[in-house]
Amino acid sequence: MKLIIDENISFAEEAFSQFGEIHLYNGREITNEILSDADVLLVRSITNVNGDLLKGTKVKFVGTATIGTDHIDLQYLQKENIRFAFAPGCNSWAVTEYVYSAISHFIYQNKIGLTDKSFGIVGIGNIGKKVSRIAEQIGFDVKRNDPPRQEAEGLDFNSLSEALDSDFITFHVPINKTGKYPTFHLLGENIGLIKPDSFVINSSRGPVVDNQKLLENYKRQNLTYVLDVWENEPQYIPELLSNSFVGTPHIAGYSFEGKVNGTTMLYNQLCEFLDVKSTWEPKLPKVDDNEIEYSGDSVEELLYTIFRKSYLIFEDSNRLKKALNLPEHERGKHFDKLRKEYPFRRELNNYKAVIKKGNEQFNKILNAFRIETILR
Repeated sequence: MKLIIDENISFAEEAFSQFGEIHLYNGREITNEILSDADVLLVRSITNVNGDLLKGTKVKFVGTATIGTDHIDLQYLQKENIRFAFAPGCNSWAVTEYVYSAISHFIYQNKIGLTDKSFGIVGIGNIGKKVSRIAEQIGFDVKRNDPPRQEAEGLDFNSLSEALDSDFITFHVPINKTGKYPTFHLLGENIGLIKPDSFVINSSRGPVVDNQKLLENYKRQNLTYVLDVWENEPQYIPELLSNSFVGTPHIAGYSFEGKVNGTTMLYNQLCEFLDVKSTWEPKLPKVDDNEIEYSGDSVEELLYTIFRKSYLIFEDSNRLKKALNLPEHERGKHFDKLRKEYPFRRELNNYKAVIKKGNEQFNKILNAFRIETILR
């Protein structure tokens, strides 16, 4: 059996070599010719899997180690009886922590208090639910927007306009260009609904936010924005990156755990497809310097202390912004290189927090982040 695998899938050789011959490729360079005699294709989000890529090949199993499937032609796979596997929720904690790292640095840097602040969360799936639970413990007035879930489950959610009328706004939706609930340019002509001085994060898919509209309006409304995803990536509008509070190369979900979860989920589904016993389990190293100490009483300072220790989001942003000094034709290569060579980043469930006794809210916040609490 021959397996073609994106080189950015963690533990690819260790996990999948038991099935046959492994060939690793840059996800943007996987072609129909490369797949001509392949049986299995495993990708991440940058490979468009469709009839043009698969026509005439032997591929009978396609997997993506991501939560999104907008790069996969699911109808084609179904028509050709090709088994499909993906990894919903694999990096949901990583993206959640990305969101709060950005917020914690913003409020600390600008000395902003969170009392009476509202948080609009657009998309209440694996990520949105986690972001929402933590927001409640912090004390935000949470506005949830998810029309498909509201219709299917009868939930009492907010309208999009209500969610956009918030101090903090984050998007966690798939990209849908058609259908009853399209998300293409979900934030675009309606950007005027966002009140001045708001903080906007998009870590979902680039075209969810009309990048040109954001560029045209952010100064007018004094918006602060964080973008991990971009229209037409790995290309992007340089001015949009240079004026971002944080701009990163589609790595919000790139924690070590998130990547390994994606690999594990594909491995188990391939075992099921081949009717073989699942035997591989990843071994994750311990985090040595994992103690977070905070002796104060400020929620804002607690959040900053957590992420100053665990995830300095500005380091990711600064690496991408260095590309602004590169020739235009080199920027896309730099974007992909940062993804391929992304530093080791661990999730918060590997950490312990030492705090004073008696603050129940801190306990709830830390618990929502999956951080073990030590009282002193």
